[in-house]
Amino acid sequence: MQLVHILQLLVLMTLANGTPIVAKKIFGSRLSFPLDAGTTFFDGRPLFGPSKTIRGILISFLVTTASAPLIGLDLTIGAIVAVAAMAGDLFSSFVKRRLNSPPSSQALGLDQIPESVFPMLACRGALSLTIADVALGVGIFFIGAVILSRFLFRVHLRDEPY
Repeated sequence: MQLVHILQLLVLMTLANGTPIVAKKIFGSRLSFPLDAGTTFFDGRPLFGPSKTIRGILISFLVTTASAPLIGLDLTIGAIVAVAAMAGDLFSSFVKRRLNSPPSSQALGLDQIPESVFPMLACRGALSLTIADVALGVGIFFIGAVILSRFLFRVHLRDEPY
């Protein structure tokens, strides 16, 4: 069991997924250009929706990558986690739009699992993680994200309690 690596990845995944939320509170609508530029998929629904912004992706990448050495990991691992977590988040948004869910709506599991399983799997080889390590990391992230989201709502960093 690679408990230290799991904990390090949990920190990076939290940063990757949390910094866009903090950036939204700091910058408001400034610099918040939708990643999909309003593009619709062939089903007529938005590709990702207006809440997925270039600013969020960039700030997530920069903060997560820069933070990796502070917790004992290489910059490359930080970059991999950031890209994979954002890919998982975009995947979730894409699926939610196909399900006709509005932007920022709750989808328990779909909101937490891809943004944690993608980075855990992406770092599996580099950090010698087993499938059990990945499952443990995803489980901890899932529970932590649900709890942390409610806390961030109470301290007015999130607009919704999920």
